Amino acid sequence: MRLATYNIEWFANLFDRKDRVLVDDEWSGRHDVTRAQQAEAIAKVLTALDADAVLIVEAPNTGKSQNTVRALQGFAEAFDLRTTHAVMGYPNDTHQELALLYDANVLKPRHDPVGDPSDPTAPRFDAEFRIDLDVDETQDVVQFSKPPMELAVETQAGNAFRMIGAHLKSKAPHGAGSRDEAIRISIANRRKQLAQAIWLSRRVRGHLDCGTPTILLGDLNDGPGLDEFEHLFGRSSVEILLEAGLFDPHAAKALGPRPGSLPSTARFARPDEGRFLEALLDYIMISDDLRQRDPSWRIWHPFRDAVCWSNPELREALLTASDHFPVTLDIDL
Repeated sequence: MRLATYNIEWFANLFDRKDRVLVDDEWSGRHDVTRAQQAEAIAKVLTALDADAVLIVEAPNTGKSQNTVRALQGFAEAFDLRTTHAVMGYPNDTHQELALLYDANVLKPRHDPVGDPSDPTAPRFDAEFRIDLDVDETQDVVQFSKPPMELAVETQAGNAFRMIGAHLKSKAPHGAGSRDEAIRISIANRRKQLAQAIWLSRRVRGHLDCGTPTILLGDLNDGPGLDEFEHLFGRSSVEILLEAGLFDPHAAKALGPRPGSLPSTARFARPDEGRFLEALLDYIMISDDLRQRDPSWRIWHPFRDAVCWSNPELREALLTASDHFPVTLDIDL
């Protein structure tokens, strides 16, 4: 079985108010990319992935007239994808939903947000989490702007496992008007992101304590050593989740000695600097019991993956579709 996570930048901009795919020459949300170019590139990438299930991070919006599941299933039909079904968790107000696009002939997922909303230690993801973030003996109230999607999954072979799709808070100081304000916002954002990681790790730990195979995947917006503010808190969000009992080889490599280049799943333009910034942000983490099922990870990076580089059409599609690249996990389920 192949599972994937894919953050598709401004995917919501490719649909009208009735969730019809907009394949035209109007600009998408991506720089110098039309809606037709992005839609076709996304379809090419998803076709090449040939995954049985793909977590779509920044999926189309659910709102008064829009519906994420309808939009994704319409997109799959328009481009003849085999992942014809979709499921989502809690909708949010950011126009960046979390949803799973999947092949119903291979697996059956359902939204199953177990947990007590009033649990003070690890509440359900649509609730509030209380934690003292700055050691001032006052509990801070933390909420997810994009509540993680928790799925109960059963495969055609009869294997059952939990899947949690997540998109943790960005650390970027959006809206800062000065250097001091940027520092303040960055620290506040990192503090909130770490709280979300602690919350998520406790929910994961609960599943593992029950002996439930668990997969956590998505955009964690973090990785070991990505910025100087990590030293203020001692560890990254990724380390907190690994300590809960999960494993991802790319995260493990980033935590180890660094004689060479690190894995990368995202590429952001820095026009003022005349270069691109690369970062490891997207992960597929698995519980220890699943490590016995021949897992194999791959980052579909257009310049670092030999197959992607040697296929010009796929390489260009990856660069056109999003500023993130897919991560896949092949595993015997």
